[in-house]
Amino acid sequence: MNAWGHFRTITAHKLLVMRYCFRVGLYRQGLLHDLSKYGPTEFLVGARYYQGDRSPNEIERLETGVSSAWLHHKGRNKHHLEYWVDYAPEQGYRMGGMEMPVRYVAEMFCDRVAASRIYQKEKYTDASPWEYYACSADHYLIHPATAALLEKLLLMLRDEGEEATLAYLRREVLGKGRK
Repeated sequence: MNAWGHFRTITAHKLLVMRYCFRVGLYRQGLLHDLSKYGPTEFLVGARYYQGDRSPNEIERLETGVSSAWLHHKGRNKHHLEYWVDYAPEQGYRMGGMEMPVRYVAEMFCDRVAASRIYQKEKYTDASPWEYYACSADHYLIHPATAALLEKLLLMLRDEGEEATLAYLRREVLGKGRK
């Protein structure tokens, strides 16, 4: 068990997401981001499966077949696309992704960039969040409009960099800073 290592990792991640959220005008979301990770249901599992270079949820899932911490986390944090999975009447009531409010897509983008930076450390590039997303996108249950916005932001980050993407997200997507 590595409680201190896990605490340092989730705190560094939270502070980085908070910084990104503040830069795009999402102050409340930045402050409240991922607080459930500090509760015992998520924290104790995270400390037990801590690796430092990837999510402890992956290790728990490999060892036990399910991640109790992830099931708890994604059910309480609206910036995860999995929070928005429900029965879709327009798809014959099969499970599907519901459209996420834009502010949560923006937080999800900030979360993905921060997670890539924290886990990849010096190997991080502005392409890293897109590459991580692209490896899993084929099995996500995500609303097409949500996917389109997230992909646009991740590709913009890859192609135009962090400053341009955060400015676009703040002004054009969230409508912050307009006169």
